Amino acid sequence: MSEYSLGIDIGGTFTDLVIHDHDTGRRWGGKVLTTHADPQRGVVAGVRTILAESGLDPRSIGRVVHATTLFTNALIERKGAPTGLLVTDGFRDMLEIGRERKYDLYDIGIENPAPLVPRNLRLGVSERMRADGSVAEPLDEAQLLRQIERRAGRRPRRAPRKTPPPAPLPPVRIRASAQGCG
Repeated sequence: MSEYSLGIDIGGTFTDLVIHDHDTGRRWGGKVLTTHADPQRGVVAGVRTILAESGLDPRSIGRVVHATTLFTNALIERKGAPTGLLVTDGFRDMLEIGRERKYDLYDIGIENPAPLVPRNLRLGVSERMRADGSVAEPLDEAQLLRQIERRAGRRPRRAPRKTPPPAPLPPVRIRASAQGCG
């Protein structure tokens, strides 16, 4: 039996889907309207449609790749809920400093757009990674939880005591996203 991959991109207007047969290179594509109030509804409808059109058994899908521009667009267009940003201590202003080329190199009076995340919603946490991806300073999880709760407007909880982990902590972005905000 062939192995298939399913790709899903939730966009601002449409949710695009594609199934790829790794053995033959054959592809099936589909497009449904994005359901902004509940994006998974559009995904489920699109998956059902593309599976019906391809005649494939859902169990033959060996890999699912998901991407979204829906939330990126909401951030860039400054729509939706206020967004916070947790970064390594000392790098809170890095995105605003913007040491990149200007889109109009010779305009000395150019005004930069407002940052996507206002300074008061950018908070630092203690941690440090080396260039090779190894941990130089482990993530201070108690501080991370306090910062998340601070941004959520809740009274900080006491971080639970725990014994040191048996293995090195995973990279910060994985660990932080696994903690969640609730």
